[in-house]
Amino acid sequence: MLKFIDGGVCAAKGFMAGAVHCGVRRNRTKLDLGLILAEVQCAAAGVFTRNRVKAAPVVYDMEVIKSGHARAIVGNSGNANACAPEGYEHAVRMARATAAACGIRPEEVLVLSTGVIGQQLNIEAIEAGIPAAYAALSPGGSRDMNQSIMTTDLTEKTCAVEFTLGGKTVKVGGVCKGSGMIHPNMGTMLACVTTDAAISPDMLSMALKAATDLTFNCVSVDGDTSTNDTCLVLASGLAGNAEITAKSAEYDAFLEALTAVMRHLARETARDGEGATKLITSKVTGGGSDADALALAKSVISSSLVKAAMFGADANWGRELCAMGYSGVEFDPQTVGIAFSSGAGTVAVCQNGVSLDFDETAAKKILSEKEITIEITLDGVGSAEAWGCDLTYDYVKINGDYRT
Repeated sequence: MLKFIDGGVCAAKGFMAGAVHCGVRRNRTKLDLGLILAEVQCAAAGVFTRNRVKAAPVVYDMEVIKSGHARAIVGNSGNANACAPEGYEHAVRMARATAAACGIRPEEVLVLSTGVIGQQLNIEAIEAGIPAAYAALSPGGSRDMNQSIMTTDLTEKTCAVEFTLGGKTVKVGGVCKGSGMIHPNMGTMLACVTTDAAISPDMLSMALKAATDLTFNCVSVDGDTSTNDTCLVLASGLAGNAEITAKSAEYDAFLEALTAVMRHLARETARDGEGATKLITSKVTGGGSDADALALAKSVISSSLVKAAMFGADANWGRELCAMGYSGVEFDPQTVGIAFSSGAGTVAVCQNGVSLDFDETAAKKILSEKEITIEITLDGVGSAEAWGCDLTYDYVKINGDYRT
């Protein structure tokens, strides 16, 4: 039984977090450098962007994570350190400065950056700020860490759960950032997850990849996969359960908890999409398999025309069927049913692939709510959900002058 709790990345035993303003961002009131530190060496796993253009911290972390262990995560906002002069060198310097402040080895430090692409990172400000971030570490520092990696985000994204594993209470918690350039094909924007479960690096990596496919890889805000997308997980093992080293009932319970945390973070990322006014869930029941259902759900939630219709509260259901048609999944359009639902009710708009006579006024009311579900049914045994948001005028405003 999962219980949602407070604490974010500090909920699990053995973790502290903290953040400061170091000067990467011009706004002195904005935290721009965050740190997570474990009191013991942790099993570590990560998933990363599949964009061929990768930021320097991604390239660095992909090497470090091969060891299967880490103790710290350091991250900055305001500059992505992507396609930037001396980018890799600066990622290494971030790790070395963090290691020196924390009294650990540089190869135990993972690095995150987010912000503008193509500009040189102010590494001197970061190096000067890391000792202060270390001094700010506390068991209550999760919120500050979350804020330090936010860019255009309007809301913090945090979650933690506890459950029983082998008679021991185990916790999983995390924070993430992401609002624009969100179309993950790896993990997500930037996400940090911690747990006190005892689990081997190989099994932690397996669990992370499985949870990613059902959560962060089911989100689309704008169709753009970032150069910096990274999701990192550290496991301290301090809960005291017998180490998970193979698939088992204990592994399944851990995967359920990890997925629950990441699912919450994924949904909150979609809800906070740049300029968004609505959280949209695309729910597919049917299809030849869960993978087919997921491909259909993701195609619908990624459609700019669907997103625009949701913004306008327009029950233009043909856009959903169109998006299904170019998903690459084989299905019979004549078996498709579509309905829109929200807190204001449900309206069926399509059955057997053709329009139903529905109440436009009722549909408008349903689609004017802040959280909407597009319910799609078709022949088959699959099922899946994907999450996104509406496409608004403000999205263009935000991204028209993001750099300047």
